[in-house]
Amino acid sequence: MAAERGTVPRGRHAPPLEVRLEIQRERLFEAAAAVFARAGYAEASAESISREAGMSKATFYEHFANKEECILALFDEGARTVLQAMAQATAAAGDDPAERMRAGINAFLQQVGTHRNESQTLLVEIIGAGPRATERRDAILETFANAVFEDAARATKGFASREDAFAVIAAGAELASRHVRLGRPPDVRELEPVLERLLLGVLSQAR
Repeated sequence: MAAERGTVPRGRHAPPLEVRLEIQRERLFEAAAAVFARAGYAEASAESISREAGMSKATFYEHFANKEECILALFDEGARTVLQAMAQATAAAGDDPAERMRAGINAFLQQVGTHRNESQTLLVEIIGAGPRATERRDAILETFANAVFEDAARATKGFASREDAFAVIAAGAELASRHVRLGRPPDVRELEPVLERLLLGVLSQAR
């Protein structure tokens, strides 16, 4: 019987258990993102995800209780990756507030353009995954908004309120979602000047 795709060596050459589990989890995340993007959350199943990963369904259930737990975990991991990329980009941009904002926008759009399946999970499929997913999405948007608000507050002129920051983040998420769903605009990088004008425009109105 052929070995499962995504498994690691066993016996004396096997890596530690935590390493094996992490490798399996990464493979399942990759497979889940592909299945959610291709079939949609409603049509996805533990069986289709495990098959995509080249693993048994039993392996899937070692990591997740069901597909809801899977998409929530995938969503959390994707959001963490995007936030980390944005934080690194803004830190590298120096102290100029406008440059930091531009760097954050660029990093966000790079993540959307590079990780298509994961972006569809983050921006589209999570919306139809039930009340817990909705709560998680709301919380992540608040986290993004708070991060942008705090970064702007360190400049000479920040947002007028946290609601202003949330409005910008929500608008950016919807624009990125439209790109993922409809291909509008065809190249996600075309959103960069739009988001820049939106963000800097709101900041310019702060009192």
